[in-house]
Amino acid sequence: MSNLNKQVSKLGDTPYERVKTLMEKLRAPEGCPWDREQSFADIARYTIEEAYEVADAIAQNDMVHLREELGDLLFQTVFHSRIAEEVGAFSLDDVTDDLVRKMVRRHPHVFGDGHKRTAEEQVVEWEEVKARERAEKGIDESQDKSLLDDVALALPALMRAEKLQKRAARVGFDWPNLDGVMDKIIEEAQEVKEAADSGDMDAIEDEMGDLLFAVTNLARKLGVDPEVALRRTNDKFTRRFKYVERGAKQGGQALTEMSLEDMDALWHDAKTDERR
Repeated sequence: MSNLNKQVSKLGDTPYERVKTLMEKLRAPEGCPWDREQSFADIARYTIEEAYEVADAIAQNDMVHLREELGDLLFQTVFHSRIAEEVGAFSLDDVTDDLVRKMVRRHPHVFGDGHKRTAEEQVVEWEEVKARERAEKGIDESQDKSLLDDVALALPALMRAEKLQKRAARVGFDWPNLDGVMDKIIEEAQEVKEAADSGDMDAIEDEMGDLLFAVTNLARKLGVDPEVALRRTNDKFTRRFKYVERGAKQGGQALTEMSLEDMDALWHDAKTDERR
């Protein structure tokens, strides 16, 4: 047995025991100075970064990378849980137990007597169960509280916009069809142009936000995840721009020396090449 395997085996008999003991040792007085100094706020940004790296591995269909990044994301959960345990708030056992109980409660059609549902029916039921859970926790959604209060502020803006819209739609605050959303996009685009013509940067930013919010609403109505759609377009732009760069290099030119018309021609070549 290698020295590394020996060290790992000393941490516990199961992977769950090992990761708990690992974190305890890192946070112990004789452990790692950096790990001991961290607080919830200190490592929050790392938690967000790890979640994005998981998403990136999935987008790249890189299973080796995904396995590693899921471990890094799990480590963040263990880290937060250990800090919470040290201040007497909760432990990793509490987190995992709460998770299992919540998932069982939200899937009565799997673990209880509930009837089988379609995926669409389950989405509706999921929101209803979450609403009941908030009521049980004393979260009043009537007068003093808003349906939007627990939509996390730290979410990426595009994702948060979609969640806000979904939450409002639960009570009927939603366009009845696509026509209303499309008209809203046209309206907001015109207002962006008017703001741009005025040169008022505050107005431009405000109207651009309204336009992005309206486009996000259209994606939601079409059943498209706007975050996924934009990532897909980012990847497409990257592929095509690299094609333009290669074309310029093969022609012995720097991009800065090329006209916009020449670069645009290479861009259209890239689009044609993708369709083959």
